[in-house]
Amino acid sequence: MTALDVPLRTDDAARPEGAPAPRGRARAAGRPSWTLVVPATTAALLAVLPLGYLGVRALEHGPARAWDTIAGERTAELLVRSLGLAAVVVAACLAIGVSLAWLTVRTALPGARAWSVLVTLPLAVPSYVTAFAWLSAAPSLAGFAGSAVALTLACFPYVYLPVAAALRGTDPGHEEAARSLGHGPVRTFLRVTLPQLRPAAAGGGLLVALYVLSDFGAVSLMRYDTFTRGIYTSYQASFDRTPAAALSAVLVVMTVLLVAAETRTRGRADYSRTGKGTARRIVPARLGRLQPLALAWCGTIVALAVGFPLATLGYWLAVGSSATWDPAALAGTALTTLGVATGGAALTALLALPVGIIAARHRGRLAHLLEQAAYAGHAVPGITVALALVFFAVRYARPLYQETPLLICAYAVLFLPVAVGATRAAVLQAPPVLDDVARSLGRSPFGVLREVTVPLAAPGIAAGAALTFVVCMKELPATLLLRPTGMDTLATRLWTETGTGSFAAAAPYAAALILLAAVPSYLLGRHRT
Repeated sequence: MTALDVPLRTDDAARPEGAPAPRGRARAAGRPSWTLVVPATTAALLAVLPLGYLGVRALEHGPARAWDTIAGERTAELLVRSLGLAAVVVAACLAIGVSLAWLTVRTALPGARAWSVLVTLPLAVPSYVTAFAWLSAAPSLAGFAGSAVALTLACFPYVYLPVAAALRGTDPGHEEAARSLGHGPVRTFLRVTLPQLRPAAAGGGLLVALYVLSDFGAVSLMRYDTFTRGIYTSYQASFDRTPAAALSAVLVVMTVLLVAAETRTRGRADYSRTGKGTARRIVPARLGRLQPLALAWCGTIVALAVGFPLATLGYWLAVGSSATWDPAALAGTALTTLGVATGGAALTALLALPVGIIAARHRGRLAHLLEQAAYAGHAVPGITVALALVFFAVRYARPLYQETPLLICAYAVLFLPVAVGATRAAVLQAPPVLDDVARSLGRSPFGVLREVTVPLAAPGIAAGAALTFVVCMKELPATLLLRPTGMDTLATRLWTETGTGSFAAAAPYAAALILLAAVPSYLLGRHRT
């Protein structure tokens, strides 16, 4: 029997009173090795680069100039438009996501398992593809209404998924007690279930709000001015980058305030079960006469969010011909998209690895600072990240300007939090005492990473890389600004063709993008079930 075969106890109950803590726990609370700190610091500096750019650019001509932009009438108009759109979309997504989660998890809805899969499929459809479908079918929707419809249908799964998970994890005892007292399914949901879902719903609503504020493709196609479109227009219209930087700074402040507001909405109430063991099996509530309405509701949402875009693409593919789109160009664009997305996912996963390990294995100010810095890109929209990297490349790394490596770096900044979260969760599942055992056998810190930590966390790291690959393929504003001259991805080609009203020419690129995004999305969903 080797040292790795010995059963390990890491809980405090296995340690005599007064005995020192295990070496693994003491080391986890200390400083990480330089093998991790150096690459993690590099990733953190890359992530905070856009924030530094905003400070330099916004104050380049003095605080007064920046304040003139921030306090201007145009900024106030963009603020009202952006917040109004976010409020409407969040409210609609909460209504759709919470209701669908309750129907598929807590009720005896016919085909509940199939419906739970169908309502997550909009995640594979980018918001600008949904906007393209609705705009081509009903041009009169352009503006606020079209933007709200497209973003709602693209974003409600961000509410559905955490709420459904919360419903599966909560003990149904309270609901059973309410029903035993004569409350019907709807009243039980409103008075008992809904209060327990507040943290999950608030978290999902925050994701939707951040998505709406940073969205560029859908609002651009719908020709509705928000902060992201205003920043892009300002960047394109003038060589002076101060107005664009000032607007970006306002957007970052809005993001920070939203995150703080969501944190306050959680309150201090305890939503966990007090008993030990597993929760009782959920007894689905019977819908009775509401069952036809529930099925109609689920069917309508799936039809609008998935069926309608696919049907629209099918129509434009049918009416299109070789005169409107070129199969060879489509294949080349798809290969280019796969190439840059693969590069972005690989670099992001590599940068996230040391940060995720430090966040999972160590505590203290340094570990907290590195993890928070890695999440900085989450508060900055893609267009601002692109502007920051353009500024950096032009001044300090001219050979990288309008080259593929700069675009891949933008993907890493934008989606580093996705990979860090997956890596941290995967490393947390591996007992840290195994690292200590490897060190006791003479392995160096790098050897422990190579032979123990990374192999144990490999499935989670791979899942994070796959998810990053999907979001890299769909990213639009940073790709528009940073792509090399003459290079197109499926997203940029779709945006270009739709902008000129060439819907038949845009349809193949939209269909190819959905198809390519659906494959890793399906594999991820199958891996997690």
